[in-house]
Amino acid sequence: MFTLQSKAYYSFFLCLVAFSLSFNLHSQTLFNYSPQGLYDGPGGMYEKDSLRTLYVNFHDPNYHSILQNSFFTNPSYRIPASITLGDITLDSIGVRYKGNSTFCIPNDNGVPKVPYNLDMNYWISGQKLLGYKKLKLANAWMDATFQKEYIASKIYQKYLPSPEVNLMKLNVQGNYLGLYVNTESINKQFAKKHFDYDDGALFKCDASGMFCDTTGTPPGGYPGLNWNGSSDSTLYYSSYDIKSNHGWKEFIDMIYALNFTPNNLDSFLNIDRALWAFAVNTVIGNFDSYNGYYVHNYYMYQNEDNLFQMIPWDLSQSFINALLGWDIFTPLGPTHPTQYDPYYGSDPSLFRPLTEFLFNNAEYRRLYTAHLRTVINEIDTNQIRSEVQTMQAMAYTAMDNDIHKLFSSADYFNNVEQDISNLAWGGYGFGGIMSCLRHRIPFLLAHSEISATPPNIFNVQVDNGIITANVNNESYVELMATVSEYNSKFTSFNMYDDGTNGDDQTNDGIYSCYVPFATSPLVKFYVKARNSQAMMLSPERAEYEFYEYYSISHVLDKPQSINKEIVFITDMLGKKSKFKYNTPLIFIYNDGSAEKKFFVK
Repeated sequence: MFTLQSKAYYSFFLCLVAFSLSFNLHSQTLFNYSPQGLYDGPGGMYEKDSLRTLYVNFHDPNYHSILQNSFFTNPSYRIPASITLGDITLDSIGVRYKGNSTFCIPNDNGVPKVPYNLDMNYWISGQKLLGYKKLKLANAWMDATFQKEYIASKIYQKYLPSPEVNLMKLNVQGNYLGLYVNTESINKQFAKKHFDYDDGALFKCDASGMFCDTTGTPPGGYPGLNWNGSSDSTLYYSSYDIKSNHGWKEFIDMIYALNFTPNNLDSFLNIDRALWAFAVNTVIGNFDSYNGYYVHNYYMYQNEDNLFQMIPWDLSQSFINALLGWDIFTPLGPTHPTQYDPYYGSDPSLFRPLTEFLFNNAEYRRLYTAHLRTVINEIDTNQIRSEVQTMQAMAYTAMDNDIHKLFSSADYFNNVEQDISNLAWGGYGFGGIMSCLRHRIPFLLAHSEISATPPNIFNVQVDNGIITANVNNESYVELMATVSEYNSKFTSFNMYDDGTNGDDQTNDGIYSCYVPFATSPLVKFYVKARNSQAMMLSPERAEYEFYEYYSISHVLDKPQSINKEIVFITDMLGKKSKFKYNTPLIFIYNDGSAEKKFFVK
């Protein structure tokens, strides 16, 4: 049993519909698919417009000694507690400490504000808090603004599946510990939400061991996707932490393909998602990442299409935050973090086979550069500044009353616009949000590859079985299309402006292509154009977003006689089942109209 609520009610989903074309029963309807509706709205766990307080009460008053000891000796060990959030109280929550340097540094200095990992489902199967089984509370120990992870997550979410983030106050045993960053767990729930499939192989790509030493060097392995051999999965244990019940063979097969048969890598890895992750890492100065200074902080998840997807994680070092060992008084120049090479990792001596292959492959390098250009062009510094100011105003009292924070209340604001140093850290520098973008973006735009002028694509349409697009400043245009329900494995088809293959007129700047996969009722596609220097996509966020059309002639057995009678329903993946809460549905009517509505259980 289900009800339907109109798209007017879910106004935040309206961006899903780009445009539609008038058509009859043998035409197509064209929509723009966007996954942005997958993220929480008002009232959800990760809504941005409220600052909730979480109360944690342990059954054992000696909880800190137990959790502190188990952090080093048995990191997965949990102890029970009850929690209260608003009018919700849950018991038998499994709690442990988490983190690395953000745990070790405050803990070593006797500061009780350490990161927490709460599992509602640990002892009571199916128990959730606002729909979530886990909470991960980071202490924002090295972020004076408390905003860097939140703002970064909003940017990543535009281009690939990414964790949600907001702020939360934490009370433990009746004591206010301070303002925390609430970050979504990458787990089965995350996989189900983004891929509608939660049984895939899942790996956290982080070296084992702790930063709790004086060297500052990550101990354990190196999660660079290097080949360690296939005879024994234990050879990879120090570099990767499996989070699923299976998957070592599949993961090692992907690593083998990358290192020995990279031209077949697209059969093992969703390359486009990796390029998007690299592009955002690069633009916003998140150098605690695969293509940054330190190779870690990402997950790999194998979807039902057998492709691994790169998922960004731990975004706290975005906007050139800490852990980079730089002095804010270092003058701008080649060694300054804002001038970090956007193609760093192409050198084989760095032992980063993924960036080495992608950045040295002409097609993938052009695609990565197109993604860089899109992220840069879509960075709205005024909007970012406004959102930071709004969030900081909401959280000011919680921050000001946080006696355990590393930075001053003045730095809470100062570090938004400018870099700061912390005397307790010997003058160590911490990048500012706006100061990072203020220097980073002009540097990137001055790069010869990024500044090259790409083709221009506009007026993409489908009519009478032919896809057309206006393109200029181009030398080659192709259609990338798929019928995969997993929105992957797009295939290339040439588009023409020579009066053949469905093209109407020679050299009029309108490229054409017959609809591929003509027997399918739903085809997903985007347009790719390039010239000798640059590439452009339409829509620009492809393959995470794309056009899709529905051919009514393939979904109707015969015309119906009653106006507005529903003749076909499909979800955005082209399936006729597995509808879930807030699933965008396409309703096609017998009068030739179509609209999107939303499934509600």
